This record gives sequence, structure tokens and C-alpha cells, in this order.
Amino acid sequence: MKYNLKNKFKDFQNKRSLKISKRQSKQTYNFTNYKENKDIKIEIEKRYNILNVIVILALLILVVGLFLIQVVGKEKYSLKLENLTKTVIYGETAPRGRIYDRNGKLIVDNIPSKVIYYKKPSGITTKEEIKIAYKLAPMIELDFNKLNDYDYKVFWIKNHEDKAKEKITNEEWQKLEERKLTSDDIYELKIERVTIEDLSEYNDLDKKAAYIYTLMNTGYSYDEKVIKNENVTDEEYALVSENISELKGVNTKLDWERSYIYGDTFRSILGNVSSSKSGIPAELKDYYLKKGYSLDDRVGTSNLEYQYEDILRGKKNKYEVMNDGSYKLIEEGKRGNDIVLTIDIELQKALEEILTEEVLNAKKEANTEFYDGSFVIISDPKTGEILAMAGKKLKQKDDGTYSVIDFTSGITQSTAVMGSVVKGASHIVGYNTGALKIGEVRYDNCVKIAATPEKCSWKYLGRLNDITALAQSSNTYQYYTAIKVGKGNYQYNKPLVIDKEAFNTYRNTFAEFGLGVKTGIDLPSEITGLKGSNTTSGLLLDFAIGQYDNYTPIQLSQYINTIANNGTRMTPYLYKGLYNDPSSYDKNKKELNKVKTETKYIDRVKEGFRAVMTYGLGRGYIDEVYKPAGKTGTSQSFVDTDGDGKIDQETISTTFVSYAPYDDPKVTFTIVSPNISRPDGKTNHQSSINKRLTNRVSKKYFEIYP
Repeated sequence: MKYNLKNKFKDFQNKRSLKISKRQSKQTYNFTNYKENKDIKIEIEKRYNILNVIVILALLILVVGLFLIQVVGKEKYSLKLENLTKTVIYGETAPRGRIYDRNGKLIVDNIPSKVIYYKKPSGITTKEEIKIAYKLAPMIELDFNKLNDYDYKVFWIKNHEDKAKEKITNEEWQKLEERKLTSDDIYELKIERVTIEDLSEYNDLDKKAAYIYTLMNTGYSYDEKVIKNENVTDEEYALVSENISELKGVNTKLDWERSYIYGDTFRSILGNVSSSKSGIPAELKDYYLKKGYSLDDRVGTSNLEYQYEDILRGKKNKYEVMNDGSYKLIEEGKRGNDIVLTIDIELQKALEEILTEEVLNAKKEANTEFYDGSFVIISDPKTGEILAMAGKKLKQKDDGTYSVIDFTSGITQSTAVMGSVVKGASHIVGYNTGALKIGEVRYDNCVKIAATPEKCSWKYLGRLNDITALAQSSNTYQYYTAIKVGKGNYQYNKPLVIDKEAFNTYRNTFAEFGLGVKTGIDLPSEITGLKGSNTTSGLLLDFAIGQYDNYTPIQLSQYINTIANNGTRMTPYLYKGLYNDPSSYDKNKKELNKVKTETKYIDRVKEGFRAVMTYGLGRGYIDEVYKPAGKTGTSQSFVDTDGDGKIDQETISTTFVSYAPYDDPKVTFTIVSPNISRPDGKTNHQSSINKRLTNRVSKKYFEIYP
């Protein structure tokens, strides 16, 4: 009994302890849970406050943004919206800027041109277009003989659809259904089967209407089709303009055409402009489209018109298309900028006349079977300005006589073997390398390398120094310099070994004068000449006398300019500046480099060039009253006589360069006459065209610029 009571008491205590323990645990848990909940609540409130701040800031930014847009920037953004929603179109290509010569004489102008054109309206039918063609035909004169047979037959088919269908057999219609023939095949069969009898019903009015209909449907449908833009009379223009309401899609406008005041003078270098009919030529499409042009824009396509397109181009009228379909002018266009060239157009005209006469005269002389033209350049050596330049080429007519055509482009794009004129640069190579000393005396003996012919001057010239060698144009004097430059050991009729680096030594110095490199003239294309690749020892000697690499006439002009300008090479240029802005003049004037040599060496070459004109081979070329200095040149050259791509005839080319006055050069003259003679001719005659050209051209220059 005691045991049971004792056990019951223990059980009671244990249960009581368990309850207490559970109560304590629950209290502990509740406290901990409360604490954690409180921390979470604080964190949530904190984040909520941050979110509120962010929302408030965002609302403030939005309000400020809306205020800036709707109040402060209302006008700005309204304008942007208007620009985005309005349709803008541009008018016709505006007239180009005019071109003047250096003395303010107008060379290129614009003249108004009347145009009758057609722009296909939306939804117009073939029958309507034919009616319009018939209405327009009596109003204008057109040469309908330009209409070809194919288009003539097309017009007949358009007018006689039922008769045209009858020309197709049932079998052919069946084949069309069976897809053995296409619609195009059927149409071509109709064309083939239109007979002369079918067309005989048409009179001249029908033919004219057919031609007009063809013009209306040539090219893309959305293009303006020019019906007539040449020799449009006032009566035709007025009559069409008065009847536009009856000629749906037909309209009139005033366009412009380039007018060349001096005709063909300097014409090829002035360049060309595309017509309103052709727009941008296919070959220039990518170039002009990248610059933001439209396909129907009129653009410069060659030479100066192309080179200075950005200046010469006009600004087109800008229109807004209104809701009722009318146009509102929002920006008025204007003519392009007028420019001034370095050319003296009167001197240019005289030069071309003289050159034409002398080229024809030279062709009448003996040994000129392969001669076909000459080049002349007149330049200012101190600036690089081209005062006049021309190339004239002979063209044989059916009756065997010759006419002269322009070949001024050859000044930058054709080459010749220039010969002894380059000996001034060869002297500089000698002086710079120590292969030639000022005043050095040598005897004009022929040079003989083993297994090669003798190399001699044009005659035995005896004892020479560096000045008289230039005056008498000694070849062997240059040969000995070249051998030393090439570190060779010369012995008569023995092999000659030279350092091949000597070719680069010569070429590098020649390039400093402008020979064998681009001159930088402001024309779209210029070649660098022809460079020989063979480095045989004897060819270095040929190089030294201008008998190896080929150069362009403009390079030769830059060469003499550099000598006249005391070793400073200037870029030759044709664009002087904007007509109404003298401050823009001569922005193209650019110094390219100075020849790497001492002043005393340039002076020595100039002294030699002075000797050429006083007692040397250039005497009589220019009147001594003008104090000339210069250098003659004769070279061995070759031509391809039968057009098979292989040279087969040896010829002789002559050149001449000069400047005046020698103590303060103001002008240079460059003459190149390729293939003027042949060494195997019936006589030894060699034309003196270069002397005659220089004499006449220099007199004309000093007559204009005394």
C-alpha cells in the first residue's frame, strides 16, 4: 500500500514537472517567435519605406519629364512629331555653279531648257495613254523615224487587240492552256506576225503617236519620261502647257543645260554632267547613292565636273505634301557655288590653236609615220597652278588626210620615255652619293659592256664638266656617274657588276622631283607611269639618261617646277577657289616635299639648265630676252604597229622642259612629242616640233603676262 502511494506520488511529480517543462518551453518558444516576428515586421516596414521613396522619386522624375516635354520642350517635340508625320519631297536638280577662269572670264554657264515630259498617273489604262499620245502628237515636232520596228508593232497590237489575237492559232492557244507556251511566247508570236500590210494603214500622225507612246512607256513606270527636251519652241511649250488638263500625266517644266562659252576649248577637262533623262549613270550609282543622291539627280560624271561635284551641285527645292495633295514649299533651293580655275582661258585657247597647227605640220614631215600627237603644259612653279594644258592627237580620215582630236586626258593617263630632260635629277643623285663632284671633268668616251653594243652620246663631245655635260646633253657623263652610284668597276668590253640597290637610289631621288609617283593633280584619275623590273647593269645606265622608266607629261611638268622652285615640290592644281570668296583662293596650294639635297647642288643644276638655253642644245627654243633655262630630251622608244600587244617598231621621242626667267621663275613649259621620228627612216630628218611649239607658246605667254 505504501509502495503504491509512493509510486503515485512520483507519477504526480513527474507529470507536474512535465507540465511545467512544457509550459516553460511554450513560453520560450512564444518569446522567440515574437522576437523573430517583430524583426521581420521591422524589416518589411523598412523595405516598404524604401519602396515608397523609390516610387515617389520615379513619380517625380516622370512629372519632371512630362513637364519638360509638354511645357518646356513643347515646341521642339511638336516640330519633331510634325517632321515624322509629314511627307517631304524634293524638286528637280537645281542648276550647277558656273565656272570662271583665273581672270574672271565665264567658261561654263547654265542655260534654261524647255522640257515636255510624262509621268504615269495611278490607274491610267493603255487605251488612255494611246489617246493622250494622239492628242499630243499634233502639238509638237518629233523625229518619229527613231521609232524601231519592234515598238511600232507593239503599238499596232495595243490598238488592234482582236486582230492580234487572230494571229495566234487554236493549237497555240491550246498549248498556252497546257503550259507548253507562256504568255510571253504568245506575245512574241503576235509581234512576229504583224505584217507590213498591217502597218501600212498608219500615216505620219500615227507614227508620231506611236513614238510618243513608246517614250511614255520607256524605263520605270514611276520615272519622268522626257518626250522632248531639245529645240522645244515657245509655241510648242505654250500649247502643251495650255492643254495639260486634257493630257493626263503630260506636263512642262524649265530645266537647264550646261553651256560651254569657249566651245571645245579645254572641254574634255571641264568634264560632263548627266542629263535629266539619264540621271546618275550606272557606273557611278553606288558612289552617289552613298552620298545621299537620288537616281534621277543630275551629277558630274567626269573630270572637273565630277571632281568638284560637292561644290558645283545646286540645292533642290524642298516641298511638304499637304493633305489635299498640293505641295507647300518649305525650303527654297539655290544654284550651286561658282568656282574659279587656275586656267587662263585665252592662253588655253591660243595654246590649243598652236598645238593643232603644229601637230598637223609635223605629220607632213619625213619619218613621222608613227607620230600621232603632242602634249604641252604651262604652269606656275611656285604655286603648282596649271595656267594652260593640252594634248592633241591625230586621226586619219577615210581620204587619207588627218584631223586633230583632243587628248588632254593623256597628260595624266599616258606615258612616254622622256629621255635626257631628266638628267637634272640624275645629277642630284650623283652629287648626293658622292659619285659626282661639282666641276668634275670627264671625257665623253663611249662605254662598252661585254656582250652589249657601245653606249655613246649623240656625238663625241670631248672634255666636259657637270655644267657643259648638261648643256650638250652628254650620255656618257651620266653613265660614269651611274657606275659609281652602283659601286661598279668599269673596264672597256668587260662584264659590269653593279649594286642593284642603285636602282632604288635613283628612283627615290626621282620621286622627290615627281617622277614615277602621283603628282596629286585634282583630277579623278592619274597613273604613276611604268616602272621597269629588270635590274641588268646596263639598264641602270639607261635609267640615268631617261631611257628606262616611263613617266606622264604631268610628272615631267612637276619635275621642272621642282627644279625652278629650288627643290620644293608643289602639287599641280586646276581649282583656284570660290568665285565670290577670294579668301578661299589657292587652298589647293600644297607643298609635297623638298628634294633631299644641298642648295648648292640645285643651284648647279639650274646653272646647267641656263647653259642649255644660252649655248647648248636648247638655244633658240625661247627668246633670250625672257631669260630662259631648260633641258632638251631625245629618247629611244617603241610602238605596237599592228595592235597585237607587242612592240615591234623602234621610234624616237622628243621632250623639252624650261622655266623663265631663270633668276626668278614665274612660268614653266613642258613639251612631250612621243614617236616623232624613226631611226630607220628613209632620211635622218627629225621634226623640230618641240622647238616651234615652245617658241610660239612662250611668246604668247609673255604677250599676255609681260
